[in-house]
Amino acid sequence: MLKEMICITCPIGCHLTIRQDGDDIEVTGNTCPRGKQYAIAELTNPTRMLTTTVVIKNALYHQLPVISSAPIPLDKIEETMKLLKEVAVTAPIYEKDIIMKDIFGLGIDIIASRSMKKVD
Repeated sequence: MLKEMICITCPIGCHLTIRQDGDDIEVTGNTCPRGKQYAIAELTNPTRMLTTTVVIKNALYHQLPVISSAPIPLDKIEETMKLLKEVAVTAPIYEKDIIMKDIFGLGIDIIASRSMKKVD
């Protein structure tokens, strides 16, 4: 298998070529070791940071921005979004409060990315 991608680990944006033959993976085009690590991870276990919002009650705004504490496997993003669609929290909430702990047993939390005061 032959695949091309652009590395996003730094601003250089190296054009990578990945050749995979069974378990053998060869990466070329990278200017640093992070490019090779990125390419292998993208082929074997792609992950993404998740940023979204959840409903918040008794606050000035109706949505609270949240973020995953670590990258989530790509095949769990849709499931995670479905779970978060059902979540509602109540103000006050403080930045870095855990909104949902250990999603799918991955050791990854969903945390508040800002504080919101209670409004009467």
